[in-house]
Order: sequence, then C-alpha cells, then structure tokens
Amino acid sequence: MMKRFFATLCALALMLCLLPATAFAAGEGNMDSGGGGMGQGTSTNKWTPGNDGVRITVVDAETGAAVSTPMDYSNTVQNSSVLYFGKVSKLQYLGGTSLSPQAGATYSCRTPASPMPTIVSSTGRNNIESIKRYFCSEYACMMIAGDAGVSYEAMLAGKYKLLVEPLAYFTHNGLFYCMTATEAALYDQLSGGTLRRTMTSLTHKNLPLALFLEYSDLGLPAWVGSTTGKQANADIISSLGVGIVRFQELPPVPEGGLEAPDMEYRVNTDVITSVTLHTDENLTPDNPASVTFQILGTSYQVNNIVIPEDDSQVVWVKWHTPGTPQDVSITVSVSGATTAKTSFTARIMDLNERIPPDPLATDTYPGYSPPALPANPQKLTANWGVWSCYWKAKWVWHPNWKWHSDWQWHDEPCGSTCPPGCTENHGDWEDEGEWVDEGKWVDEGEWKYRYTGYSASLSGTMSLLPDDLVPTANGKDMKSGYGVKTEVGAVLSTTAPAGHTTNPQTALSVFPEFQYRTYLRLLQRVSSGRSAKFTFRANEFSTYGRAAHFTPVWFPDNTDYRVYTQVWDTWTPDGMLSVNVNDHVTIHGSLFDDWYTNRE
Repeated sequence: MMKRFFATLCALALMLCLLPATAFAAGEGNMDSGGGGMGQGTSTNKWTPGNDGVRITVVDAETGAAVSTPMDYSNTVQNSSVLYFGKVSKLQYLGGTSLSPQAGATYSCRTPASPMPTIVSSTGRNNIESIKRYFCSEYACMMIAGDAGVSYEAMLAGKYKLLVEPLAYFTHNGLFYCMTATEAALYDQLSGGTLRRTMTSLTHKNLPLALFLEYSDLGLPAWVGSTTGKQANADIISSLGVGIVRFQELPPVPEGGLEAPDMEYRVNTDVITSVTLHTDENLTPDNPASVTFQILGTSYQVNNIVIPEDDSQVVWVKWHTPGTPQDVSITVSVSGATTAKTSFTARIMDLNERIPPDPLATDTYPGYSPPALPANPQKLTANWGVWSCYWKAKWVWHPNWKWHSDWQWHDEPCGSTCPPGCTENHGDWEDEGEWVDEGKWVDEGEWKYRYTGYSASLSGTMSLLPDDLVPTANGKDMKSGYGVKTEVGAVLSTTAPAGHTTNPQTALSVFPEFQYRTYLRLLQRVSSGRSAKFTFRANEFSTYGRAAHFTPVWFPDNTDYRVYTQVWDTWTPDGMLSVNVNDHVTIHGSLFDDWYTNRE
C-alpha cells in the first residue's frame, strides 16, 4: 500500500510551477489489482485495449453517503450516444438501486488534462502503483474536488473519501456500452449470462480485477480471493471493481493560521542551517560569542565568534538529513549575542514519490498543446562573510619613580662642643640616594576587526537527446513513443573553504505531457564534487532498464518535446543555490511509423 504525501514546498513546489508555497494533499489509495490475458473477440463482441476509465464518487468519510453525483473520466473522448445505466456508484447498487438502462440519454464523460494511467489492462498487468500515485496526487484531488463542487480544503482535512470504480467501453452484440464491473455483473445476471459467454475475459476478469480493496472500508470487504481467474457475478457485485482513496486528517489549525515550516530539505542530503547573530558591544577573543544547534539529538557548537559593536554575522552548521520524510525541530542556544529566532521546523521531503506512470501505446491526449515552460525562481549567487580579530599593539611607557636610598655615616670629631669627658668622634647618618624610574612598557593596543567576504555562484547546462536505442533518431530529431536521455551539469564556483558550502546534489525533471507538474523524475548524480553531472535513473518501465524517459506516443508532430530540469541543494550560509535548465528534441512521426510488414 503506497502513501503519497504532499507538503508545503518552498523549494519542492518549484517543479509544480506553484512556488513559493503550495499546500498538498495527503492521499492514501486502498486498492490493488489483478487479471490476465484476453481473447481476440468478434466483430459484434469486442473491446479495444485502452478504452477504459473510472467512475468517481465523493463520499462522506464517516458515513459513506455520497456528497457528489458519480463522475466518469476517460482519456478517450467518448461518443455521447454510448449506452449506459446512469451515473450510479457501487454503494448505491448495494443499497438497493436497480440497473436501469438510460434509453436515448446523452452520455457525458470528462477527459483529464493530465492523462490517467491504464486502468483496465488487456494483459491483467496494469500498474497499480501508477494508479495510486495518480489518484492520490494533488492534481487529481484538485480536479475531482472542482468537478464535484466540494471543498478541496475539506477533502484534504479528511472529510471525504473517493470511491473509484474502473469503467470499460466495449461492443456487445453490436451495441456500444459503458459499464462498471458492478454493472456488468448485474447486467449478466439479468441477461442470463450473455456477457460471461461473449466478453468473459473483460467483464468477469480484467474489469473487476482492475481494482479491489486491500482492506475493508465503507462497508466494502477486502478481496482475498483469486486475482487471476474469472470471477462470479456475486463476488464482483459484493467486492470487486472498486478502490478507495482517503485523505489523512490534518492537525488542528493553530490560531493565526497554519504555520509553514521554516525550511525544507530533501532526504539524505548535506544541508546548511544558519542564523544571524547581532551584538551591541565588541565581541573579541577575550569575550567571544558561541552558538549551539540541537538537531536530531546531536549538538553542533560554534565557538569563538567575534563581531564588532553594533554589527552582525551569519553563523551556520552543516549536517546531513535523515533518509525518511519527517519534520525536524531545530533549537539554537546563543551565548554572548542575540538572534531573532531560536527554534525552527525543518521539513524533510522525498522527491522520489512522483514517478510518471507507465506510458502505453494506447495512450491518447485529444486537444493537447505544449505548455509554456515554468517561470520558477532560481538563486544563482550567494554572498556572506566572517569577522575575525587581530591585535594592534601600541606600546606606552608607564613611569614609576622611586627613591633609592644610600644611607652613609658621617663622623664629627670630638671638640669643644662635645660634652666633658668625650673621648671619641661623633657623627650621624645621611641619605645620599637618588630617584629611579621603575616604570615599564605597557601595550595599550586594541582588537581590530577584519571582515572576510565570500561568494558562490551556480551555473547549469542540459543536453536532451534520443536514447541510444532509438533506431530512427537523427541528431535531435526522433519519433514519439521512444525514450530520451539527458545529461545535466551543474558547476559551483566559490571563494569559500569547503566547510562553507555543499556541492550540487539534487536534480529533477518535469515534462510537457504532464503540464510540467504532477510527476517528476529525480535524476541520479553520476559525477559529484563542485562540478556535478546528473542523468535519468533506470526506468522501471523499460524492458532493457534504460536510463531514459519515454515520450508519449501521441505527442504532436513537428513539435519540440522540451524537458525542464531544476538543480537544487547547493547550500551556502546565504541559503540554497538553484538553477533551472531545459533542452528539447523535435518530434516527427511516431514509433508506429517504424513498424512495417515486408511482403514479397
């Protein structure tokens, strides 16, 4: 069971053309699939692979009551004269609604701007993960909420669930029908088994097994039976041909609104978190400031910070983000200075959750026209600096005069002034010393400050070419349906030491067939360092495991197929550097033009 989380993307939403901030859904798909191969059919009983769709009903998350009329979606524009039984959901049929042909009624069906993945497979191997990604995506959530006339925000808050039922458009006894799996089973019961006799691989295998529940929800049971064989009508009606998308309930909105994270990082990435210190007195080596960052249980301390009076300096820590998406609380303790904020929330995000679905030869996109390139911001330069101190000496003599005594005895001979009977000389002590300066040289210098400025810049290049296995490529010209390869280069130029920056780490590409949103490919870094290179990862849908992206077979002729790439996660104390690049190949024809039969 796959979860698709969305969060506010000050950086990540760049690829959705919604920068700087976008609120995303948190959808979870309760659905799985199965099936098997199909026969050839006949002229009066046949189904064309790819002629499928879904019926979606928005229901109350607690009661299951419908809050919208069921809506049909198909990648193919359907004829308004198709025979159908009304827009009725599986829950309504289980609640007692009977099958009712809509004689002469006009059928309507919506065609998503971003094509859905294959829902009903002719081989029984539809890509359930692509289906989950699509219907749990922000794009699908917004599209359905708008079409149903319900609050998108209420849907995100978990108030509603989506009931998703696979549809098939097929010919039976010469008439063209639209049916859900439940309707096909009910019709088969009423008609005495005519569908099971003529369309069994579709109506009783691949259509009902296209979607079923992994766990019970809305009163519908999880399917634990066979996922490959033909199914009984009763099992189809009760359990098969249905999936459910639910949305996680968001936490209560605090007073003043929902607080966005202070910063956003990617998983498994070297990042820099910085604060700016201010001081109203001279901070010197004798009384420096210090900062301690507390991140994920680890203390990062920056000591001996010197700043002149009434000035400031950025202080930072480089750390590595965890490997799983989460919110990380960061606290900052400051000694000897002040900073504007001491607690932060960092959102750690995984970009590798929006892989494009498997492109098929039956995919169509009527009315498509190439979109304009996104106008996303980029940060190409950064500037910061560090204060240091040095001592400027000023030697001054400080006097300290002291009298150095030299006492001596001076004799006075005995004479008439002496008392009677004097027999020896008389005298006294006299001080014959001098004043001596016992001062010393004192350094009355002061701390002087030196500011060392640093800068960094990021540049990027991109080359998009046909994949090496494209047999009819000519330079940058190719047929649609084949793969393209890319090489993206990013060069960091900086005057700073290594500890001040991170090298380019992340590149992601978005594609014109998805309007440059909804899906992305996270590129792999094949060359690191300040001059980094990125390529596509091995494509999970490639038979040969090519590091490529497949162009849609329906892409218009004589049109540039242009891929847009953003390079992120070159971090500096002045924030993250990013650069946007793009390149194209030109489409002429499709791979079907290369298929031929050589007859003698």
